[in-house]
Amino acid sequence: MSNRLVARRYAKAMVDLGLSQGSLQAIQKELAAIDALVRGNADLERLVAAPLVGPTKKAAAFDAVLAQANATEVVRKFFMVVAQAARLNLIHEIVAAFDELVDERMGVVNAAVSSTQSLSPSQAKALEVSLSACTGKTVRLRWNPDAALLGGIKVQVGSTVYDASLLGQLRQLKIKLLTA
Repeated sequence: MSNRLVARRYAKAMVDLGLSQGSLQAIQKELAAIDALVRGNADLERLVAAPLVGPTKKAAAFDAVLAQANATEVVRKFFMVVAQAARLNLIHEIVAAFDELVDERMGVVNAAVSSTQSLSPSQAKALEVSLSACTGKTVRLRWNPDAALLGGIKVQVGSTVYDASLLGQLRQLKIKLLTA
């Protein structure tokens, strides 16, 4: 089974737990803080990735870190289960999968926006409204600079790509000229 599927299963269990307790957003913030803590500390990063450290020792060490970080009992128990199953190395994937599942449940979709220049606030708002109307969901924009587009904009929502870039228009023109 792939790491992504395993991480998604753990994340789903945590989402279900958060929903049953009514603390989904609080757990999401806490997981994000723990993820940032691990990413920001090379020793913690090595601990979660170390294949030679036994699951029991890894669980105890990570629980001590979580206790010092004032993690809630629910999150500490969750990571204890993850660590004892020798899956603590998937912490970043689990947090990412958790965020995806929460977004799905809340009706939020991410849109990757590529352009040569960042959008103005009014342009970003207009794009959000337009994409929300198309998808029927709340849209969260993420801007990626791409000088290769030459101008215009390219937006990807899920597997759908909307290409209104100069490069895209030149490609379409080339196809029309070659097939004519």
